[in-house]
Amino acid sequence: MTQERTDLSAFIRAIPDWPKPGILFRDITPLLASPQAFLAAVEALVAPYRDLGVAYVAAVEARGFIFGSAVAERLSAGFVPIRKKGKLPFETESVSYALEYGTDTVEVHRDAVARGAKVLMVDDLLATGGTMRAACELIAKIGGEVVGTTFLIELKALGGRAKLAGYNIHTVITY
Repeated sequence: MTQERTDLSAFIRAIPDWPKPGILFRDITPLLASPQAFLAAVEALVAPYRDLGVAYVAAVEARGFIFGSAVAERLSAGFVPIRKKGKLPFETESVSYALEYGTDTVEVHRDAVARGAKVLMVDDLLATGGTMRAACELIAKIGGEVVGTTFLIELKALGGRAKLAGYNIHTVITY
């Protein structure tokens, strides 16, 4: 089954009022459960970046790891895990970013990418853009060149594209 023949949005379940009232959660687990839909999603994430010489794919835990590792395999690239503070065992660099109430921090190993290497950033969801912006800054901080960001889903009303201005942004499904 190819991406052109697969309506990936049919595999995204909408769950109202989760995790709190007023939120419409987009659940990707039905897509993950379908080998054909998952393959089509990975192919759609990869397509714009196939010929750019991507050396590494970076993704933020946890759902980003699901797609990021599969995208890395498709591009014959290395995979770089970006994690919450305190989860990586070697020397790290970090970037903190603002949340609605407070801050969060993401980290990566200092030696995760070769200086000047092309890095594709992957996540399942583009919402407000804060986490991906921090992840992109983190890759630049350790010497990587972010060649693009690719997301399965974009929640357009939340304005995440504005936080990623200057980056090549690709999304597969937009709500």
